[in-house]
Amino acid sequence: MCFTKNMKQIIFFTTLLTTTLFFSGCVNKHGVSLKYYSDCKEYYDLQGYYHKECGEDDIVTYKGVKEALTPKKEQTSNVW
Repeated sequence: MCFTKNMKQIIFFTTLLTTTLFFSGCVNKHGVSLKYYSDCKEYYDLQGYYHKECGEDDIVTYKGVKEALTPKKEQTSNVW
């Protein structure tokens, strides 16, 4: 098959568009997730303290990326 220059551009842009839509995620303050707002349970206890518990619905967290990119220290054993 022989494609013209315009056909190649159309194919390139459609594949680029479909891959960006397929791999799109929401970037929030914790990382990348499928939802922009996390489902959090907020409440006050009997003493009046505020609590906020959020679910772990992130695909990638910034903390996990940082831990993965830092080099691990080798453990040395003290064998006599």
